[in-house]
Amino acid sequence: MSQEKPWKSFDEQLSILKGRGLQIDDEAAALSYLERLGYYRLSGYLYPFRAFEITKDAQGKLAGTRCVDHFMEGSHFEDAVNLYVFDKKLRMLALDALERIEMSVRVDVAHLLGEKDIHAHEVPAIFFQDFTSKVLPGSGKTGHQEWLASYQKNLERSRRVEFVKHYLDKYGRLPIWVSTEIWDFGMLSKLFAGMYRADQNIIAAKYGASDGPDFSGWLRGLNFVRNVSAHHNRLWNGNMLEYLTPIQGRYWNQLKPERPFFYFCIMQRLMRIICPNSSWAERFARLVREFPDLHCKAVSPYDMGLIEDWESWELWGLK
Repeated sequence: MSQEKPWKSFDEQLSILKGRGLQIDDEAAALSYLERLGYYRLSGYLYPFRAFEITKDAQGKLAGTRCVDHFMEGSHFEDAVNLYVFDKKLRMLALDALERIEMSVRVDVAHLLGEKDIHAHEVPAIFFQDFTSKVLPGSGKTGHQEWLASYQKNLERSRRVEFVKHYLDKYGRLPIWVSTEIWDFGMLSKLFAGMYRADQNIIAAKYGASDGPDFSGWLRGLNFVRNVSAHHNRLWNGNMLEYLTPIQGRYWNQLKPERPFFYFCIMQRLMRIICPNSSWAERFARLVREFPDLHCKAVSPYDMGLIEDWESWELWGLK
């Protein structure tokens, strides 16, 4: 077993960064950020400034990898802090859109399924057979059983909430249009994925998706973005582990589904339907224009997957 990393004081952490070639313009401010944000969180924003080194793989082919102990010339500590601040604003903007998207789709699902049964979320017959019958490896439960277990946990945590207590005391169960208030985005995404294709298609059509499975993928990807944002993880140049199938279209064909901008385009596509008078697109564009002026020019807003002339795209309606 390899030796565990030793504890380091904040002064030692700063000394390590300086020793790796990072410029520190204000040591007091740098120490303050290390104390408030932590070395590990800031290291994610310092990573793009690491120098490249050329190595050979097992077959002798040359490959570039990031140095562990050396930063590119001209890299400054404040560059990482400015990226962190930019990313924080980007996460807040994402959460603003995602809240509205989640609320709208919740209503659609509850309204459509509630007509079939007021407790539709608890009725296996309303969902696709694989979701209700196929046992998942590991848990020994079906997808619907796992969903219901999550629902029960949320219900237990919410029993003292006034509207939940009222419905449980009076009726014993929550109708689906009330139960949605204690779902999270992940639960919404998973329940939608378990719906019959015909039901999915009805909702997908409202939002301009080609079909239910495609829209299910959008929800799954947006839930990933929501989790990254809500847990204060790095978003601006992150790799989207739940990246989606590319969407066909002039500008869409240029996007990289593994980069964040692809998901912001999906958010904007949905926002134009849900909140057509929103200024969200303008706020996103303004934030991109405010991307920090970094000392090291190897890092740019295009690392998040932006494409040339994106503001002229009709989707964004900015020019």
